[in-house]
Parts: sequence; C-alpha cells; structure tokens
Amino acid sequence: MVGNKATAKPLLLAIIELGGYPNFVPLYQRIGCEVLIENSMRKALALMKRRQPAIVVAEFNFQSDFRDRISSLESLMAVAQRLPGTRVIIFYEPEFDHQLDKLRARFRFFRTLAFPINEDELRKAVTEALLGVVS
Repeated sequence: MVGNKATAKPLLLAIIELGGYPNFVPLYQRIGCEVLIENSMRKALALMKRRQPAIVVAEFNFQSDFRDRISSLESLMAVAQRLPGTRVIIFYEPEFDHQLDKLRARFRFFRTLAFPINEDELRKAVTEALLGVVS
C-alpha cells in the first residue's frame, strides 16, 4: 500500500493553489485517507519525493504567461510518473478543457473532474483510485 506505513492509511496529497471550492478533507478522511495539504506546487513536489502519496488531487490552473508550459501540472506529472501506484485526480474549469486536452494527450490522469466538483463523483474517484480501478 502506498502511503504512511505507521498509520496504515493511504496518503492523499491535496494541492490547493487557488481553491475557491468546498473543503473536501472530511470526505477524504471518511474514505480512510491520511490527508496532507500543500498550497504551492514547489512544496508539493518536494513532499512527493519524501513520501509517496497514493493519491494526488490537484487543480489545473491554465497559465497563459508560461513560455514553455501550460501549467504547473507538467512538473507534477513528471514526478508522479516515477511513483508507481500514485493516482492523480485533477480539478479544472470547463472553459479550459481544450487546454487540459493538451496535457491529457501527454499524461495519464486517473480522473479529471470539472468545477463545480460533484462530491459523489469525487468520492467515487478517490475510492476507485484506492482500489486500483482503471476506467
């Protein structure tokens, strides 16, 4: 099992850079996850190198000012791809779906969920990620 061996709970890393949506920590905890929150991608990447999360939940924040990238998700996925068993769930704004498609073509996300986030869909995605269900 990926996560913290001391607690035997799978580790879920929530990267909340912009937020503006409900606090899903209680949902993650009800499912049985140990939850860590980071508010910067740089800190999240450092954490992922120290402790392998079972699940990463992150936001797709399209950044048109990036010269060579679409968003900080590219950095996240570069690390996540080297962590077998880590599943990545992405929250995104529907108007940026076409930009996210560029990343979907390059990276394998476990699920992508459009805002507003449906709590039942998120619960299902996290539960399936823990069970290793691939859709």
